This record gives sequence, structure tokens and C-alpha cells, in this order.
Amino acid sequence: MFEGVHTALLTPFRNGKVDFDALAALVDAQLAAGIHGVVPCGTTGETATLSKAEKVEIFRRVVSQVNGRARVIAGVGTNDT
Repeated sequence: MFEGVHTALLTPFRNGKVDFDALAALVDAQLAAGIHGVVPCGTTGETATLSKAEKVEIFRRVVSQVNGRARVIAGVGTNDT
């Protein structure tokens, strides 16, 4: 089902808020490198600190930006056991 490389994207912050411009630049860099997919809110550590609204906005923006050029897999992991 899945082939290739899928990068768990870090979530950049500026002044305590998600830096959506920096996130867009990261997505562009991954696409330019020929990545097969991206995982916004993947297991890069900061996901547990994001609100539900922030995660939804990150997913919405990344899906829109990728626009079918690569796979987008929403990272939905938590710290709950």
C-alpha cells in the first residue's frame, strides 16, 4: 500500500504559535526533493503540545499545499497509553 519515503514533518513555531509560513517552506523543500509523502503532526515530538484546532489547521494547509503531488498522512498519535 505504501512505497517510498514519507517524512514526518516537524511543526515550526514562532512566538508560541505555529509558524505556517515556515511549515509551507518545509513542505516545498520535501516536494522539491522528490519525497513520496509527508506526515504532518508525525512523531517528531511537538505533536503532543498542539491543540486539536491547530492540528486540523495544519492538516488542512498541508493537504491544500501538496495538492495531490504526494501522499499526505495525518499524524494522529498522542501521549495517551
